[in-house]
Amino acid sequence: MQYLPIFTKLDNKPVLIIGGGEVALRKCRAFLQARGRVTLVAPEFCHELLEMAQEKTVTLVHDYFSPEQLDGQMLVIAATDLNAVNEAVFNAANERNIFVNVVDDQPKCSFIFPSIVDRNPITIAISSAGTAPVLARRLREKLETLIPQHIGPLAELVGSFRHKVKQRFKQFSDRRQFWESVFDSQVVSKVQTGDIDAASAQLDAMLNNTVEPEGEVYVIGAGPGDPELLTLKALQLMQQADVVVYDYLVSDEIMELVRRDADLICVGKRMGNHSVEQHDTNQLLVRLAKEGKKVCRIKGGDPFIYGRGGEEVQVLVANHVNYQIVPGITAAAGCAAYAGIPLTHRDHAQAIQFVTGHCKKDGQDLDWRSLAQPHQTLAVYMGVVKSPHIQAKLIEHGRAATTPVAIVENGTRKNQRVVTGQLGSLAELIEHNNIQSPALLIIGEVAQLHHELAWFGKQSQTSSFAQPLTDIA
Repeated sequence: MQYLPIFTKLDNKPVLIIGGGEVALRKCRAFLQARGRVTLVAPEFCHELLEMAQEKTVTLVHDYFSPEQLDGQMLVIAATDLNAVNEAVFNAANERNIFVNVVDDQPKCSFIFPSIVDRNPITIAISSAGTAPVLARRLREKLETLIPQHIGPLAELVGSFRHKVKQRFKQFSDRRQFWESVFDSQVVSKVQTGDIDAASAQLDAMLNNTVEPEGEVYVIGAGPGDPELLTLKALQLMQQADVVVYDYLVSDEIMELVRRDADLICVGKRMGNHSVEQHDTNQLLVRLAKEGKKVCRIKGGDPFIYGRGGEEVQVLVANHVNYQIVPGITAAAGCAAYAGIPLTHRDHAQAIQFVTGHCKKDGQDLDWRSLAQPHQTLAVYMGVVKSPHIQAKLIEHGRAATTPVAIVENGTRKNQRVVTGQLGSLAELIEHNNIQSPALLIIGEVAQLHHELAWFGKQSQTSSFAQPLTDIA
């Protein structure tokens, strides 16, 4: 370990920066965030520093560096573009045993600035010992996506209870066990939703042993398949769940991101085969939550767009089960984008309709006259099996047989395939190319833009019924 990681309290402590440019400004802002008393020395200063001096935020000394300026300082930064000046600052600071940092010159640093993830009062610092600062910054970006914003308020809340917990539990092991139960409880969810008062009340009840384990269901949209399309909130909740209830449409790559020790329960539905009836799935969610478990109900796409999420939430509400809803990128948006097909376009489509090829057995028939209108996009979910019926009904109600169509199979995934053609041969396209679910049908003038806008680097097979083609999509 080349550097000892410590957190220094700088409240009103003297800090000196040699330099007056953009780099000095960045370092100055960091020290001010930590409430340091900052002085800068330079012949000239940038506009922002001059404004800060007018507001009496910092002290500016219009002068060249001299060693006596270090007297009484706690830390010093050399942020000039003159090697001789930086060398002089380094030597003078070492003679006085003052911590010094020469910007972008690691051998002349007795302390370094880490990359910081700030969730005040939680602070995470990442350092490469000055060898690879860009890599450290990239690691910070990764952590920023994983650490939720509510961690700071949660730390403040539990911090306000530390004295009470010490009085209640004399042994360290007992206190640790109590805090573990808190961080696995609804206290966290209540803080996450901003209800600090309710979180505080529950924490107080737990301290007095008056609260029963309380479960919760996270209804999460996993998107069409590419794990990089997950929302941050979805990823965070997936890693908190005790049980994950999932469908076949959730990709293996996304399932790899769930909490490692979570129980996995598949309630998947495939064409012609419902392994678990919807009623049973609803009751399963209720039962697991009533057992005090955190349940991740993860669905492909968005749970409220042909995902039966609404039906499941209705049952949760009726049974007084706590829940959170996390939207996902629906298949129409994700698959169309990865296929280079804008769902709306001023020259081609001024409207869009989402429909499903599967309805309840006693459901109403679709409004085919409305769906057959020109200059709109029709996105059909689960339409592979019913494609002959969809094709016939649209043409019967006035949609031209020459209307462009695209079938996106396994949209956004590594094995994405895009097949294009015309409405009059939709069913033949699907049969000829052996299209398998999951697949999205895009019907409308915008489908012809696939060949123009398809993403380079995303492999997909593109073909028409008459002459199969392969290109980059």
